[in-house]
Amino acid sequence: MLQIDSHRMVTYDFTAKKSAVEMQVLNSLEGATQDIPAALLKEIKYAFEKETSQVFIQYGETTKVWAVFAKKKATCQDIEKENLRQFAAKVYKETFKLATEASLDLQMLTKDFQFAFLEAFALASYQFLAYKKKSDNRTLQTVSVNASLDTKQEKLLSSILTGVSATRNLVNEPPCAKDAVKFAELCVRIGEEVGFEVEVLQETQIESLKMGGILGVNKGSSIPPTLTVMEYKPKAAVNKKPLVLVGKGVMFDTGGYSLKTGNYMAGMKADMAGASTVLGTMIALAKSELPYYVVGIVPATDNKISSDAIVVDDVLTMHNGKTVEVGNTDAEGRLILADALSYASKFKPELVIDIATLTGAAAAITGPYGTAMVGNNEQAATDLQVAGKQAYELLVALPYWSEFDDLIKSDIADLKNIGGPIGGATTAGKFLEHFTDYPWVHLDIAGPSFLEKAITYKPIGASGVGVRLLLQYISNKIDA
Repeated sequence: MLQIDSHRMVTYDFTAKKSAVEMQVLNSLEGATQDIPAALLKEIKYAFEKETSQVFIQYGETTKVWAVFAKKKATCQDIEKENLRQFAAKVYKETFKLATEASLDLQMLTKDFQFAFLEAFALASYQFLAYKKKSDNRTLQTVSVNASLDTKQEKLLSSILTGVSATRNLVNEPPCAKDAVKFAELCVRIGEEVGFEVEVLQETQIESLKMGGILGVNKGSSIPPTLTVMEYKPKAAVNKKPLVLVGKGVMFDTGGYSLKTGNYMAGMKADMAGASTVLGTMIALAKSELPYYVVGIVPATDNKISSDAIVVDDVLTMHNGKTVEVGNTDAEGRLILADALSYASKFKPELVIDIATLTGAAAAITGPYGTAMVGNNEQAATDLQVAGKQAYELLVALPYWSEFDDLIKSDIADLKNIGGPIGGATTAGKFLEHFTDYPWVHLDIAGPSFLEKAITYKPIGASGVGVRLLLQYISNKIDA
């Protein structure tokens, strides 16, 4: 059974108590000097003078950690918060082996900075343990926190951490443990547990809807496709028309007959990161009880090879009636997304955001540091960029000129599913736009979704990118 809890992450108890390790995070010496040992005070003062964030560890009966966050001149508060998040990851990494429990005093930080520190501290502690025979029980597991967060902030923090860890777990799971059917079943179970409605469209329903993209990609697989629709509609929702999130759910991608060569197939278990992000966001929304109406749609299949699989030069008829010439069977993600985007019209959405590990071209632009973005609504794109800076899940808008339209024209069908070597991330977006008739933004997370090495509070493997971004965007809409 596919699970979302096969990991370890620090959990918080918001009642400060004594333990083997005590931590204080300071951004000012004011009011704290009486607690700092004289031997360390000089060094800590020097760190503040030089604006150098450092961790000092004092060993004794009770190990104490004095973490100095010396504010450097930052261009804006968003950058300053990200500096603190990265420092929180450093604090965790330098102290996590000292004990299984700790106390953490954050009263020398403002409430918003307390939230940022705790978020990153926990995210940095993530480990995927589902297939490990042994685990180190000495690893820091529970932290008692002395902080000023209100109940709403505590709930939001817990919800974000749950959503991100669920997303990471699902992406990290090996291909043998996950497929389209198992993913849909998991969505149903989680929806019942946390509080959102789920409808799963099976193969016969997908056929009746004439979703040639999903069915075409699935032809090489022995496992049927699914289209999972999740609906979170709280009574106090501030929006009447839903925000619709569409996530690419290619559970494993061989490339089909346009077979991935060399080592390019390694890591393709992460080709369903968009689907996992949508599910993780729905989990976080329901647990936080944010008053916003959101629908999540996940088209799911794997892309494998059999005698029935589609080949280059095939023509598919999509859900909206448009025909697509297959120029590359490894450009499969846009085929399943196209049907899901067409289907999203039935909800009369205020905005649709699709999120997908769609192109290597996007990864070449952003690397692991950000997400590529295109779309047909400038205001939505701007609002997402603002949210991206706040959560520090950065977005870059790609060139989206009309000249790119010509690259996906076909001689025998309405469209081609590949545009050639020029502007691959943009032409993928141009393709998807043909299946939208509403405000829409496309997020290509091919670069940041799966990491070859840890980056501060983001671990090796699945990063969980997108959940914090979308929660921040939704929170901003609620507060507007």
